[in-house]
Amino acid sequence: MVENMKGKIRVFCRIRPMNRTEIARGDSTIVSRLDEYSITVETARGQREFQFDRIFDTQCSQEEVFQDTNRLIQSAIDGFNVCIFAYGQTGSGKTYTMVGDKHLKNPGIIPRTFNKIFDIIHKNEAKFDIKVSAYMLELYNERLQDLFVSPAEAFSKRIEMKKDKKGLVFAQGAETKQAASPSELFALFEQGCANRHIAATKMNVESSRSHLIIGIMVENRNLTNGTVCYGKLSLVDLAGSERAAKTGAKDGQLKEANSINKSLSALGDVISALSSDQPHVPYRNNKLTQAMQDSLGGNAKTLMFVNISPSDCNVEETLTSLIYATRVKAITNNAQRNMDSKEIAQLKEIIVKLRSGQPVEEEDVQ
Repeated sequence: MVENMKGKIRVFCRIRPMNRTEIARGDSTIVSRLDEYSITVETARGQREFQFDRIFDTQCSQEEVFQDTNRLIQSAIDGFNVCIFAYGQTGSGKTYTMVGDKHLKNPGIIPRTFNKIFDIIHKNEAKFDIKVSAYMLELYNERLQDLFVSPAEAFSKRIEMKKDKKGLVFAQGAETKQAASPSELFALFEQGCANRHIAATKMNVESSRSHLIIGIMVENRNLTNGTVCYGKLSLVDLAGSERAAKTGAKDGQLKEANSINKSLSALGDVISALSSDQPHVPYRNNKLTQAMQDSLGGNAKTLMFVNISPSDCNVEETLTSLIYATRVKAITNNAQRNMDSKEIAQLKEIIVKLRSGQPVEEEDVQ
């Protein structure tokens, strides 16, 4: 009930600290947090104010950021479609927010989510039988690649985003793997991260050169009444928007940057169409928007993190990100639970057994 009262789409803003380069250069801070919900940005045309569902300044810890996020994980286990994604320019702290630091001394939302999922499962194991599976993709140079297989194998596979009858997006052709503990889920995540494309730019020592998309599927069977609900948790670490003049991208990196910017522009077009209630929403214009179709303007509870730099050298990018996030805030979603009755759940089990050649017991048919 609390989550429903908060709204279907929420936007959190996180301000990263000034980095060493900005401090050494003598950059000034142009972003100020007024309170939990408001920030101001000093621009050449004067001060601008923005309001979001929560503002995290440079003093906020990873734990504080997760405290306002983790209730959405319960919603996924309860049978809702949930998406948490991070947006911002290159070097604004998206991957730190979503993943954490390099050695995970300060883990971000993704590893904390893995622990939270199985904490909930453990607390409810007497009442519910809950199964967890996951896929992990990257969108690199406008091509979806499966991160659960080797790069060579991924290159030869064709991944397509499809929608099921409930309107949930799934990755056709991608490996989906079961996990029975947070350590198993994290091991899969580490395996996928090892296959992801990263590179150094002037803006970021380890810049993500692809969009990371993790889909966690939860099948929750109520042991009392036999009903089954199906939740999906999408965790998306978007690659950063960037300008080649600032990042120093050349050749292959320039191609990567153009692909990243093209997909983020397509996402912006979708957000504009949704926020202004246009009859046509251009989801099919890009693989990124196809992958996020059930997260924005669909049957989902969505949380966006807009990550920004406080430095005056990034004022244009900061303003662009905040305006982008303000449009996301205007989208209206209609989140509904994905549930089957006991009878429908049993029928589905029978169909699965028949298709796989397994014997069907008499009590199954009854």
